[in-house]
Amino acid sequence: MDWTDELTKRFTDTHPGSARLHNEAVRYFSAAGATHVARANRPFGPYIIRAEGSRKWDVDGNGYIDYVMGHGALILGHGHPVIVEAVTEQVRKGLHYGENHELEVRWAELIARMMPVAERVEFCAAGQEANMMAIRLARVYTGRRKVLRFAENYHGWADGLAYAGAPGCLAEEVTVIPFNDPVALERELATEEYALVLSEGGGGHMAGQVPIALDFQRVLPEFARKHGTLYCLDEVVTGFRDAPGGWQELVGVRPDLSTIGKCAGGGVPMGAVVGRADIFEALAPDAPANRRVIHAGTWNAHPLAAAAGAAACSLYVDGKPQREATSMARRFRDEGNELLRRLGVRARLYGRSIVHLYFGPVEMESFDPDFEAPSNDVSRLVDAQYGPVKERLGLHLLQRGVASFRGSMYVFSCVHTGEDVAATLEAIESSLQAMRREGSLPASLLE
Repeated sequence: MDWTDELTKRFTDTHPGSARLHNEAVRYFSAAGATHVARANRPFGPYIIRAEGSRKWDVDGNGYIDYVMGHGALILGHGHPVIVEAVTEQVRKGLHYGENHELEVRWAELIARMMPVAERVEFCAAGQEANMMAIRLARVYTGRRKVLRFAENYHGWADGLAYAGAPGCLAEEVTVIPFNDPVALERELATEEYALVLSEGGGGHMAGQVPIALDFQRVLPEFARKHGTLYCLDEVVTGFRDAPGGWQELVGVRPDLSTIGKCAGGGVPMGAVVGRADIFEALAPDAPANRRVIHAGTWNAHPLAAAAGAAACSLYVDGKPQREATSMARRFRDEGNELLRRLGVRARLYGRSIVHLYFGPVEMESFDPDFEAPSNDVSRLVDAQYGPVKERLGLHLLQRGVASFRGSMYVFSCVHTGEDVAATLEAIESSLQAMRREGSLPASLLE
């Protein structure tokens, strides 16, 4: 992709403040000036100065309809007044007590009310940390060491969670098998060596860029228990987003453990592992020394996180934010697919409140976009050859006032409107037409 062309020049000219900040940032941050791999954009990304509702604005005054939404954490949108009030009040009361406090109890109570598996709740600083704790608890509970994971499922970048073969990663006790393969699952579990099997709510990559087959999802807990293995459902993305009880409520499964983050914190960093009470006995101060797990953490149930999290969770209980976000996302998805068909572009949108964009051969024109993708071929769903096409689309959209995950993903909140959807679809149509003219849409994607 030519990053010195007219589009890049226009973007640079209309984002001079962001360009200056980016040039400073590359002096400090090795990931092309970014502090998160997903924020490393070419030529650079907008530097945001404020956000409200479904919108955000950069240092140059450019406004965007936001479909990043705090990496999926903000199903209530930016600056929800209930959360702002709760956090503001807590700042006045104290930032960090270094002691137990009432808000952590109220927060846990709300989580347990929505997610029945949460007989116990253990707070930590991030979803990844919750997955690390789940592994530790499972090893102590079962007396086994090995962990079973699935290809294309993301649980963090720590040892034991990172992708297979990641540089610097030590994960000798972790086995990664193909996704949606019950034969491979049964074969590994039958060895009865595994403490824990982990899967992502909805499927791999942010709630299901690679969807999990519902039949496979529903046999996972049964297969695990049959062989003495604990099953942990990673709901860091889907927890309280897919439904008040998360993905497990939506599809009717009950894991032994589940991990949450993102929406559970209302926009403030947090994580938690929840699950059956007996599995958490290792955390008790009087547990036998050889079976005791010591969970320290300066930021566990931090008062600000608890204030924001409790405020947010109180709004999730009736399911209204989830229904509103999903309804608007479906409208975008379905009208967007009609647009793609009309333009003759081999691409489709799919997903629930997080909508993924697929470029490639449309193997299935009739599929359930809530739970399925237009292809059953995982290699096509994550095909890197179309990464530059999505990235180019993302830059076109930024220039037209739409912020997405590099054109590939659109995260909805309950405050996105029909006007937002209409403007976004207009921007996508204009962007794809421009890409056709400039030749950045490969012939393989044109009908």
